[in-house]
Order: sequence, then C-alpha cells, then structure tokens
Amino acid sequence: MSTPLSRREFSIALAGLAEAKAAPARKTAVSIDADKFLINGRPTYQGRVWQGRRIEGLLLNSRMVQGIFDDLNPETRSRWAYPDTGRWDAERNTREFIAAMAEWRRHGLLAFTINLQGGSPEGYSKAQPWHNSGITEAGELRPEYMARLERILSRSDELGMVVILGIFYFGQDQRVRDEAAVIRALDHAVDWVLERGYTNVLIEVNNECDVRAYDHAILKPDRVHELIGRVKARRRGGRRLLVSTSYGGGAVPRENVVRASDFLLMHGNGVKDPARIAAMVREARQVSGYRPMPVLFNEDDHFDFDQPSYNMLAAISEYCSWGYFDPGKNDYQDGYQCPPVNWGLSTERKRAFFAKVKEVTGA
Repeated sequence: MSTPLSRREFSIALAGLAEAKAAPARKTAVSIDADKFLINGRPTYQGRVWQGRRIEGLLLNSRMVQGIFDDLNPETRSRWAYPDTGRWDAERNTREFIAAMAEWRRHGLLAFTINLQGGSPEGYSKAQPWHNSGITEAGELRPEYMARLERILSRSDELGMVVILGIFYFGQDQRVRDEAAVIRALDHAVDWVLERGYTNVLIEVNNECDVRAYDHAILKPDRVHELIGRVKARRRGGRRLLVSTSYGGGAVPRENVVRASDFLLMHGNGVKDPARIAAMVREARQVSGYRPMPVLFNEDDHFDFDQPSYNMLAAISEYCSWGYFDPGKNDYQDGYQCPPVNWGLSTERKRAFFAKVKEVTGA
C-alpha cells in the first residue's frame, strides 16, 4: 500500500508537473554516436575535412565560464568594476555575453563552457576570497544566477550551440556546506536543466577534479564517478543528460571516470609541447574501460595559431575537439575569464582564435 503524499510533497509534485508542461520546444539537441558529436541527429560540421583532417563530429569550443559571474563578497566586489561606470554589474555581464554569442557562432564555434561557480576571476589564483557561487551553502540554486543562465541557454538553443555546463569549481566548492549539500546541488542543477527541456547541454560535474584544492571527497578523483553516475540516473520523460568531468592540465582521465563518462574531458594548461597534447589523447583511449566516445579539451591556454605546430592542431590531428582558454587579466579589453569581460573579439589573440575556427570549420 502506497504512502499518501504530504501537503508539501503534493505541492512540489504539482509545481514540477506545471513547469514540465510549460517547457517550450527546443531547437538544438546534442547527442553522441561513438566518437562523434551530433546536433539534431547530424554530425557536427558534417562532411568537413580540413588539411586532410576529419572535422566532422568534433565540438570546437571556448571556455566562457564567467557568463553568470557575480561576487557576493562586498570586500572584493569592487575588483571587477567596469572602467566606464566604476562598478560591477552582473546583469550587464550576462547581457553582453548574450549579445556576443551570434558572432562566435558565425565563426563556427559550436560550444562553450560555463560554470555555476565560475572560474578564477584572476585567471590563476591560490586564495579565492570572492564569493561566486550559484549554489547556496545548503545546496540550493540561487534564483538570480539561474535566471541569467536560463537566458544564456535559451539563446544558445536558438543559435544551434551546445553548452558544457560545469557545476562545481575548486576554490568555491567550500561555499557548499557538506557532502549532502553537494549531492543536493548536483541533483537540483540536473533537474533544473531537464525540467526546462534543454537538449543542448552537456554536464561537467566539476572543473579539474584532481586539483587538491577541493574540500569535498566526493568531488575528488577517487569518488567523482559517483556523481557522474548520479547525473546519468536522473531522467525526465526517458531523457537524461550526457556527462563527464575534467582533469587538470596534462592529466589523463582515470579508469573510474572513463568507465562512467559519456565523453572524456582534458585540459592543456601547462602543456607547452603540442606533441604531448596528441599523446594525451592516445593515452586516454588506452585507459581500461574506454570504448568509442568523444574526447575533447575544454580548456587550453596555448595559442600560436600561425605556427606550424600548436596545441589546437595537435588535438584535431588526433580527432579530438579543442577548447580555447584565454584567461587574460582584469582589463575590459582582455581575456574571457577575468571580469569585467569584453565578450567580443576585442583582442588580436581572440581574433586569431576565431579566424582559425572559421578556417578549420569552413563556417
């Protein structure tokens, strides 16, 4: 005999049904066929070959993790002030992000990474006194962060773009109280995406799971596969989200993550020799538990797009997607990670990357 729902449980169930019914039809659906990414059932960059290298099925991307950034610490908030107003404005940041997306897409960029806890707004940093988290201490989602994310996801859906949505970031995961709250936050984030009917989202459980700065054991390499499995188990209408997690620069995914993931994520930070990038891809495909699945870098701070050899080329040569990471510095005309961010093609480095994407993809 079933147990009757409490009034609160009944209200939650009704709200969930209403929200599910209200979810609009989406235009962009990402899926995987063996080692290829597909959008709306067709391989990305369909039929494209560049300099003898197969591009079809790849997912060229950029690290744009601060699209919903804010700083809840009043002592550090002024660090991110816009030069023209002298103050930080989270809503302006998201508006300008959305305004720039069509230009990225016109150059052939099909995906970007964004994170509920962002990334270091100083590019690289040890101490992180700022408070940038779309997740509360108890593991609930902050409505203002999610409202900004919803606008970005909806625009990416309209443009035919894929979003790699990261949930946790080291240096901010300590803002979440305990393991139970970590699990609650993950469940809420996945359900939030599913309930709104987004079909263009890939989940990155956490950025660089092997970085020692993580506080919670379940976000570290030995146990992070538990969270990957948890994402895979959550469904709406028989549909689930594709999921993985990333590793620090130069590291190859471990067996537990390879077995659990739908695709493999690696980072090229600190890898100065393009030959090592190629070797990482080959090594990842030799890890026990690997089967045909996409491999992609979604963070690499090496450029040299005009040279005979560079990290992006090395990845593509191994049939591996590559992701641009331009940390820059706290200058409105520089980088993509340090607020206040100019989300346009505002520097020679940005223009060089997007020109290369356009060349490679034939956009």
